[in-house]
Amino acid sequence: MLASGVTTLNNVDHETLEKQQESLKKQREAVKYRLKKLAARQSEITKKSTVIRENIIRKYREIQAVLDEDLRITLSHLEMEERAAVSALDGLMERNCSLIQEIEQDLARLTVALDQTDTEPDSMSFFSYPEQQDMETVDRVMDLLNRTDPSSVSLDEAKAEQILSLTNNMLLLICSQTPIIKKLIKSYSSEVCLDPQTAHPKLIISHQGDSATYTDTWQQLQDLPGRFDTTLNVISLQGFTFGRHYWEIDVTGKTYWELGVTYPKIPRKGTTEDCWLGRGEESWCVEFFDGEYTAWHGGVPHQLPFTKRFSRIGILCSFPAGSVTFLEADKMTPLFSFCAGTFSDCLHLALCPGHDHNGANAKPIVICNAPSPTSDL
Repeated sequence: MLASGVTTLNNVDHETLEKQQESLKKQREAVKYRLKKLAARQSEITKKSTVIRENIIRKYREIQAVLDEDLRITLSHLEMEERAAVSALDGLMERNCSLIQEIEQDLARLTVALDQTDTEPDSMSFFSYPEQQDMETVDRVMDLLNRTDPSSVSLDEAKAEQILSLTNNMLLLICSQTPIIKKLIKSYSSEVCLDPQTAHPKLIISHQGDSATYTDTWQQLQDLPGRFDTTLNVISLQGFTFGRHYWEIDVTGKTYWELGVTYPKIPRKGTTEDCWLGRGEESWCVEFFDGEYTAWHGGVPHQLPFTKRFSRIGILCSFPAGSVTFLEADKMTPLFSFCAGTFSDCLHLALCPGHDHNGANAKPIVICNAPSPTSDL
């Protein structure tokens, strides 16, 4: 009886293990299938991005071809007019040269006559140069000089100035539309103001909510649940859950700052590292400290290859792409981009103006597209 019971128990254990084995195989296949789908999606995104880039390159080349053809036609007109003017002057110069040759011939005959007169006075009548012919030559010269005035041939400089003006207008138009990425990204500008109830007590938030300045004095503020009490952070009053949003932050004269976006659930109390922007999964940021730029998310640093101290930083948040992109705002040079895939919560702009950094970081950090004081929040 005992052996029978043990056998039954062993059978049950064996069946259980087989079920667990089968379950693990299914889980493995599910993960493999997902991995396959992820790889396919990666390939699809790469192909789509390649097609987009190729289409954009083609359009730029078409623009260049149009400009090159317009330049060719414009220059051909100017060159044709130049050739006509030069040809006309060649004709006038030939007429002058021809008359000079005739005068030279007459001078040669007169020189011979004068030489022979000195030796043979009676031959003067044979080599005489009639006064009437002399007057005719004078008249021909005057007539030629009048008809070959250099100022009578000129380019249509007024038309050339119009061409130059139109070209300059075209340049201004192109400049107004480029860089196109700047025009596009600025169209996503969203007004935000800082929420003073989230600001660390050593941060002074302007009345308009458009700037944060570090002070070495601990302000006696209400210890609200949403206030950062260790990290020098402040977040925007407004949060966003869809669309595309762009902000520009002025960091002129600063030696230390952090900028980014965060979910509202970012830890705000205590010394936990997750309270710092980009150190946890709740936020994304770029930090500037001692001349070095670092992008942060999930506690992972990405050293950026820039050394210039930028004066204005742009932050682009795209919910459709699930991405956060940081830019140097003047030329729209991309600094770094994070892809979260899908944002799980609303996002707030987050700023850290940094401590005084030995007196070198006293300047405020300023939001350039904050709403005016009279705007409704």
